[in-house]
Amino acid sequence: MQLDQMRPAPGSRKPRKRIGRGPGSGNGKTSGRGHKGQGSRKSPGPAPGFEGGQMPLGRRLPKRGFQNPGRVEYQVVQVGRLAAFEAGATVGIDELRSVGIAGKRQPVKILAGGTLDRALTVRAHAFSGAAKAAIESAGGSVEVIEKA
Repeated sequence: MQLDQMRPAPGSRKPRKRIGRGPGSGNGKTSGRGHKGQGSRKSPGPAPGFEGGQMPLGRRLPKRGFQNPGRVEYQVVQVGRLAAFEAGATVGIDELRSVGIAGKRQPVKILAGGTLDRALTVRAHAFSGAAKAAIESAGGSVEVIEKA
């Protein structure tokens, strides 16, 4: 069979409805929208969250707490996970991502979970005090990098 000989399966294609083209079409006058009311108008309907004039749920419930717009969400990496690297290595964000310890997008913060038994140079966006002490007590060093 050639491309120019291909046809759709019988009954799989229907002609489009021609709305509002007189009574003979079966969809004249009100164009299948009934009489009056919200459904007959051209707009797609009420806005999301509109409850017919009743006070919407989003306004009925109280606001709670404080949402800090400047909050920085860190991706947490425990010091014990750094044991995956060889002694003397420089461990940066790219190395953590290539091994699968850190994901993309978020800045990385090193926390003091687990133990570290080798000297590493660790570069990250933030460190907890205990993590910094753990890395330096193992003979390593800490470098804070700027958030991009």
